[in-house]
Amino acid sequence: MHEMGIALQIIEIAAASIPAEMKPVQVETIRIRVGKMSAVIPENLNFCFEVASKDTDVEGATLCIDEVPVVARCKSCNHQWTLSGPAFRCESCQSGDIELISGQELDIVSIEIAT
Repeated sequence: MHEMGIALQIIEIAAASIPAEMKPVQVETIRIRVGKMSAVIPENLNFCFEVASKDTDVEGATLCIDEVPVVARCKSCNHQWTLSGPAFRCESCQSGDIELISGQELDIVSIEIAT
């Protein structure tokens, strides 16, 4: 379960992003984007975040996870499509020259604090 390491990194980044003159402040929500190919299980990440955030600057914050679909683009015909399973060829022209343009993200989008 690598979600614990990810949760710890999210907590560290969120806590470090709060200016010292604002502490202590209640972090209400941390929103992240997680690609479906990042091998992160949202339920596990939420559990790990809840456990790991105890007694930190972000304890009690809600972790909102937006899942990003896996989208591929064919370099030959420029066709784009959302993948639901493994793909080795373009679904339009059958070329094998494809690239992933989303689905591997793991980004913190926003950190909301109480005012």
